Amino acid sequence: MPLRTLLLLLFIALVAGFAALNWTAFTTPVPLSLGVTTVEAPLGLAMLALVVVVALAFLGYVALFQGRLLLESRRHAKELQAQRQLADQAEASRFTELRALLQAEVVRLEGALRGEIRDSANSLAAMIGELDDRVTGLPGSAPVRHPAGFDRPPIPGA
Repeated sequence: MPLRTLLLLLFIALVAGFAALNWTAFTTPVPLSLGVTTVEAPLGLAMLALVVVVALAFLGYVALFQGRLLLESRRHAKELQAQRQLADQAEASRFTELRALLQAEVVRLEGALRGEIRDSANSLAAMIGELDDRVTGLPGSAPVRHPAGFDRPPIPGA
């Protein structure tokens, strides 16, 4: 039990005990001035009733305050949930955009690499063809049998 509740219960018990011990004094009628007129009533009971009314008013105020806080808390929780959903959707959208961007970049790089490889292969084939033309164009060269099974002219000095 929270400390505040225990203190409140202790205070109520003390007031009730004080009223019980002094009940005769509480119920003794005395003249009371109401400003316009004077009445004879027990002052102790009037004060006790006033304490009860103030306590009930305080409890009502606390109940209303707690209810407002609870409603506001629920409203904030709903707003927070809506903001979380928006943030999650935005994050998912960013991931989708990033994936599309990365896929486009991979396709672009793959095309560039294929072009480079094709250009390198063509350049290499041209160099080999040029070397082949130089070697076959030498005077007095006879074809040489290579292990791969195709004929090439002999390399001079070999």
